[in-house]
Amino acid sequence: MILLTSDLRDKLLANGRQRDVDHAPVVKFFNPFGTGTWLATELDGDGDILFGLADLGYPELGSFSLEDLSSLRLPFGLGIERDIHFSSEIPISLWAEAARETGSIRAAERIIHGVEQWQWLGR
Repeated sequence: MILLTSDLRDKLLANGRQRDVDHAPVVKFFNPFGTGTWLATELDGDGDILFGLADLGYPELGSFSLEDLSSLRLPFGLGIERDIHFSSEIPISLWAEAARETGSIRAAERIIHGVEQWQWLGR
């Protein structure tokens, strides 16, 4: 699977050029076999270093390498995947807070998508 489409790459690069902005995640990557979820908000100009929320057992904000994610080999010849249905308007700081409170990005996702659905319904 291609981890970043050109549209996603462009959005991440544009976010990376903006300073002091609490961006919403643009893309979600995950390990289909277990622990490992990443939400990326920005991409450095080098095209490799992403910024966002990473959860390898404990969620934390920081930088991670697209090349490293792409090179991971999992059982059955699979690799890290991109959630093609992921979208969010919630800033990464709130994702981080929810993930720390619930213990993981995946647990936080259930809460955040519930909030987004509630907002979409105009409540």
